[in-house]
Formats: sequence, structure tokens, C-alpha cells
Amino acid sequence: MLEKVRAAGSRLGLCPSVLTFSPHPKAYFSQRQGKPAMAPGQINGLRDKTVLLAEAGMEQVFLLPFNDAMANLSADDFIERLLIKSIKTRWLLVGADFRFGHRRGGDVDLLKKAASHHGFELTVLQDITDTQGARISSSSVRSALAAGDMPTVAQLMGRAYRVSGHVIHGKKLGRTLGFPTLNVRVSPGTAARFGIYVVRVHGLADQPMPGIASLGLRPTVGESADVLLETHLLDANVDAYGKLVCVEILQHVRDEKKFSDLSTLTIAMQQDRQHAIDYFAHHGLQDNLKPD
Repeated sequence: MLEKVRAAGSRLGLCPSVLTFSPHPKAYFSQRQGKPAMAPGQINGLRDKTVLLAEAGMEQVFLLPFNDAMANLSADDFIERLLIKSIKTRWLLVGADFRFGHRRGGDVDLLKKAASHHGFELTVLQDITDTQGARISSSSVRSALAAGDMPTVAQLMGRAYRVSGHVIHGKKLGRTLGFPTLNVRVSPGTAARFGIYVVRVHGLADQPMPGIASLGLRPTVGESADVLLETHLLDANVDAYGKLVCVEILQHVRDEKKFSDLSTLTIAMQQDRQHAIDYFAHHGLQDNLKPD
């Protein structure tokens, strides 16, 4: 999809751009209806989303707040005020099931009429399927993330799933237990399953560094509302506070669990670490999808 946008921009001498909303419209409506649990899980945070868009050749991102005013905007006003007056659209790509405007009143047919009236080019992208003919969609990615099926996530996304962020200070409990960690905040609305993962860390050395990570709320040591990705490097102890790292999540090992005491937790962490060692001994550090 983004390659089509990039190619059209090159052909027409236009700036390849993406329009997106924050929060996700479904998240907005679920919150307004008092049903926050119905909000779709977040695949990528804003930083990761914009980085990925840039890597795909996008030069501009329109990040629109989805609020009451946006929800009440008619389909005609969406076209006139946003696409024409604000963005000055000359070429537009949408999916075949794209709906927009108040109560999803706008569709592809309305866009076709607008394209003819305003003189912009409209391209409608049909469903993209995998080698088995199954539709590839954000919903299928969310389902795979919720299941901890990282190979399927990588297949659907064309790369290993990753989370980036600045390393922050934690409680340093892992250090006292012999497992120092790099801690990165993750959105509480993440679609990824909480648990232990084999990971690979970029940004601290010339080559990626192998690790084992915990994603979740740390129930054994005092559960909190902050979701953290806590990564223990297998063969290094790096002072990384404040540094921006990218953590590729390669394999789900087990779900997050509350242990009865710290000694039991430590035993589990040792087993998790050995699992990661065995994983990289078998797969190698580079034998996976990685960022370009």
C-alpha cells in the first residue's frame, strides 16, 4: 500500500503522505460508551508508527485528533474541509471498505464523485492476501499479537515485531536478583500478549544484542498501571539509561505469572534466560527478520 503511495508521489511530483487518527476511532467510541475494554489493541506506538512510515518512504504524516468534533464531521465536510482545503489532495489511496464521516456516512462511491468534481485521482486498494489466500489486515495482526504468535506477526508485517523507546530507571530489583534489565514504557493499550519473550535489541552496539524480556505489569513485585518491557541482555551489562533502543520481539516463551516469592521468580528467570540462550544457539542472532 505504502509503495503505491510512494510511487504515485514520484510519478506526480507530490509529497507521499499518510493521514491517521489518534486515538483510533474505535478506541474513542468505546471510551465514550464506557466500554474501554472494547477498544482495539494498539499495534504500534506513535514513535514506531512514524518511523515505519518514514522507512516506507513517507515524507509527511497528518496526525488528526479523533474527538467529538471529528466524530460529528459529516462525510461531505470530511472531503471539503480536510481532503481538499487542508491537505489539498491530488492523489488518494483508500481500501475498498473505507468509511468516513459522521456515522460512517461516506464510502468509496462518494469519494469517486468527489474525485471527479475536485479533480484528484482516486485509487481503491482491494484486499491483500497471504500465500494461502487469507486476508491480511490489522485485525489479523492484533489477533496474532494477542496469541503471542510472533512468527505469524512477522509474516503478516513483513518484519519482526518491535517496540522502541528510551530506557528508563526501574526499581532495580532485577539487578539485585542478578538480572539487570533495560526498561522501556509501553502503551497500556498494547495488543501484544503479556509475558516473557526472546528478543533482540538494537541501538546499543554495532550489532543487535540477544536478550530475554518481560512485557507486562510485574505482578510478583507489586502490580502497577504502567506497562513495561524489561529486557535482560544475555551477554552484556550496558549502561543504557536515556538511550533510545529498538527491541525486536521474536518468540513468546510463557505468559506473565505471579510467583509466590522472589526465590521462585528467580528460578523462573534463570529458566527463561536459558531458553533464550538455546533459541539463539539454534537460530543465530541474524537469522531472523530485522529492521532495514
